[in-house]
Amino acid sequence: MTTPPRPDGYDPRAFEPFAVTVDLAVLTVRAGRLHVLLVQRGQEPYAGAWALPGGFVLPRESAGTAARRELAEETGLPEATVAGLHLEQLRTYTEPDRDPRMRVVSVAYTALVPDLPEPRGGGDAAEARWLPYDEVPALAFDHDVILADARTRVGAKLEYTCLATAFCPPEFTLGELREVYETVWGVPLDRPNFRRKVLTTPGFVEPVEGPPRRTGGRGKPAALYRAGEATALHPPLLRPEGRSA
Repeated sequence: MTTPPRPDGYDPRAFEPFAVTVDLAVLTVRAGRLHVLLVQRGQEPYAGAWALPGGFVLPRESAGTAARRELAEETGLPEATVAGLHLEQLRTYTEPDRDPRMRVVSVAYTALVPDLPEPRGGGDAAEARWLPYDEVPALAFDHDVILADARTRVGAKLEYTCLATAFCPPEFTLGELREVYETVWGVPLDRPNFRRKVLTTPGFVEPVEGPPRRTGGRGKPAALYRAGEATALHPPLLRPEGRSA
């Protein structure tokens, strides 16, 4: 894309410069618990503290491109894996003093993923790790706020979209899908009622041909499903009244 000429009389020095960063709240379900992908900072500020993956947007880079680049660099996840993730822009964080280095505006993203390989630190991250959401320590910058906002957004979107299937492998059981809702919402769900709602919602899931899969319990093997073509749930699948994560 060709950069248009600068308008006559415009002086960019009249405005104080500031930087733009990206931060990523990457969530998954592991062993029945909600986990978040964190990195341990290897540089000041907040050296040694845990933080969300992220970094500065380069001059000729979009925020979305920067988010995927930083995620790959700081966690060591394969670029092909990162390229296939569903990243959703969460919101923009603009408080003047959120970064001690200078004025920094952050575009935050959230990613909902099935269980991924173990990460490893890279770039300016000393370490990368999946941590249970309820064991996350105090985070650097305003990342506690970003992570809480991501949890709230995800919990709400599970009610009226098919986003829960993004946590699941390509083929999954209804028990695995229910576990996503119970883990993110923090409440148990009635199994027969959940099954009825999922199977009667057009386009939510599609059955997979072939033998069922044994899930490790004493019951009979469970049927397999894949994500359907729908993106929105009609009617919505609401969490139990008065109960939330």
